[in-house]
This record gives sequence, structure tokens and C-alpha cells, in this order.
Amino acid sequence: MPLYIEEEAFENSTFILEVSFFDESEESVMPKSVVWSLTDIPGNLINNRDEVIETPSTTIYITLSGDDLAIEDDSDVVRVITIKAIYDSDIGTDLPLIEDYRFKINNVRAI
Repeated sequence: MPLYIEEEAFENSTFILEVSFFDESEESVMPKSVVWSLTDIPGNLINNRDEVIETPSTTIYITLSGDDLAIEDDSDVVRVITIKAIYDSDIGTDLPLIEDYRFKINNVRAI
């Protein structure tokens, strides 16, 4: 189920997404690996952001800017960041975690 981010980005600006990881008991967990991809709603890759590797931590910060937030027409758009992580917990090892985060990019009319 996708998670909708209430904060909105602005075209060609900077947008920072804070992602924290929790296990099935809602305890903070450090994943063994983390990657993310940026797409539009139909799944088209944006700015070659596919399987971007992050340093594992209980919280990561994904910074998007410039072409990550570019809009080709005059409408607002929704983008999707898909996070894929592997973690260990009391119920098993190498458990997958996959989440979609959707956010709106506001078209800046004067650009």
C-alpha cells in the first residue's frame, strides 16, 4: 500500500524525504541494505534513479533536486519513491521490506 507524503515538492527545487525503518514489532531496525528508485505513477523511471544505493541506517534521508523534480508540462504531478530494504529481526533473517512513497510536485508557473 503506497504511503502519501503530505509535504509537497516544488518543480526543480529540493525535496528531502526522511525514511525510518521498523520491524514487525515497531522497533527501530537498521537494514542490512537499502536501495530506492524514482518513478512516475505508471512506473516510468525518472532521471535514471534506479536502485540507488544508500548507506544502511535506522533513518535515511533521500535528497531529490533539479531533474528529479522536473515537470514537462503545465500540470502538477505525482512521483513515487520505492524503497527496498533487507533486514533481520527476531522472526527471521534477510527479510524484505518494500514500500512506495508518493508525493506531489507543484508546477512553478514562472519557470
